[in-house]
Amino acid sequence: MTKQLYKSTAIVGAMTLVSRAMGFLRDMLIANIFGVSPATDAFFVAFKIPNFLRRLFAEGAFAHAFVPVLSDYKQHAEPRALKLFIDRTAGTLTVLLVLLTLVGVAASPLLIVFFAPGFLWQGNQYDLAVNLLRITFPYLLFISLTAFAGSILNAHGRFAVPAITPVFLNICMIMAALWMAPLFAEPILALAWAVFAAGAVQLLFQIPVLWRLGLIPRLRWGWRDAGVRRVLKLMLPAIFGVSVVQVNLLFDTLVASFLASGSVSWLYYSDRLVEFPLGILGVAVSSVILPGLSKNHAERDNDAFSRSLDWGLRLVWLVGLPATLGLILLAQPLLSTLFQYNQFGVDDVAMASKSLMAFALGLLPFILIKVLVPGFTSRHDAKTPVRFGMYSIVSNVVLNLVLVWPLAHAGVALATALSAYLNAGLLLIALLRQKVYRPGRGWGMFTARVIFGCLLMAGFLQYVADGQAWFDWGVSQRSGHLALEVAAAMSVYAFGVGLAGMRLRHLHGH
Repeated sequence: MTKQLYKSTAIVGAMTLVSRAMGFLRDMLIANIFGVSPATDAFFVAFKIPNFLRRLFAEGAFAHAFVPVLSDYKQHAEPRALKLFIDRTAGTLTVLLVLLTLVGVAASPLLIVFFAPGFLWQGNQYDLAVNLLRITFPYLLFISLTAFAGSILNAHGRFAVPAITPVFLNICMIMAALWMAPLFAEPILALAWAVFAAGAVQLLFQIPVLWRLGLIPRLRWGWRDAGVRRVLKLMLPAIFGVSVVQVNLLFDTLVASFLASGSVSWLYYSDRLVEFPLGILGVAVSSVILPGLSKNHAERDNDAFSRSLDWGLRLVWLVGLPATLGLILLAQPLLSTLFQYNQFGVDDVAMASKSLMAFALGLLPFILIKVLVPGFTSRHDAKTPVRFGMYSIVSNVVLNLVLVWPLAHAGVALATALSAYLNAGLLLIALLRQKVYRPGRGWGMFTARVIFGCLLMAGFLQYVADGQAWFDWGVSQRSGHLALEVAAAMSVYAFGVGLAGMRLRHLHGH
């Protein structure tokens, strides 16, 4: 089981790494071609709404509601009953999504007012954002069905295809930026149509694998089906429990729409850099651990359940803490190397680096939430994460109002990071109090070794830091120096934890 966990996590992590790398290439092109302007702010708002829904469904609520029920059917029901459950879930979900998509397209003007009310005072920007959202909103339909297909594949141990699927969004947007944008009177519209097309492509990519497994759903209406009702009952609270960070990020966009022009874009680019380690580690561990925990719960194996959580938390601590430090200490070099070209200037790098350092402080709890929430949803408890999520959302609203005045857009990012600590802390405390999670041996020494490695890495990065030079270097110099510094920092950290006595067995409390 241990070898399978590592193998599955490595597969998902590697596939996600490819997708995130393509995402950086996509964002570099967007920054290069479109820069920072009212048009990019409008697109990022219109893109954030369906992209939020992508994260909510593809990496969150739907999987946490569907996979535990699917595991129960696999464990206790006949194959025919399993197939009927999948068919009825597919049919019911499709009808509901089509209706929601139609409502969303029609209500685009109201959605823009809700998510970016500051655009109302910028007439052309508001109209552009509405048009962009009408094009991008149907992405919800496609990506939700893609998430449904991916959840079936994950539950059957097929992790690679769902993990690599998001790369098609990046490919479509890159093609649009390079070749379609010049054909439009308003070039930014090309990116919106790319989002629409990418949704259909991602769904089609899943079908051959489902076909080979004999699990292509036949769409059946199943509103009264007991299994479908269980999924829907779990899904509504899971939307809030799993996706609190994304809800907070949407509120950040609302606040940023009232700030200086470019604030939405600065937050977007800094969030994208935090999403890189979050996607590789957080999504990988969450995708792999959820089916395992659901299986442990279905088999009533409490010890295996706790050991799986312990392994996930140790892995997050081992990788997440140095990643946090790296993002903070390399904020300006990262942004300068990736985005400082043509329309994206030195001032944009300076402003985006402030929000990146603030967001980076929350990387560790962002990842922990993705590992801790499955400890509840795999046991069909979606209400507890919802309750804690609501506390986090309220704290984010309050902190935003307090921090935005002295820190502007960086205060918006810091509010989200601090709220994530509250959410992760409450989740962990509840699992400990319920005795669902019992920490393995050696956590104190494990933590000391990680901190020792981080201190060595931080000292090294501070020693080699040369802040102003990055702005003067060309593309090749920036890229070369950044690659060397990142590789060297990772090596120093690995040397440090190894020198302190860290071994692979310590991930399992041995």
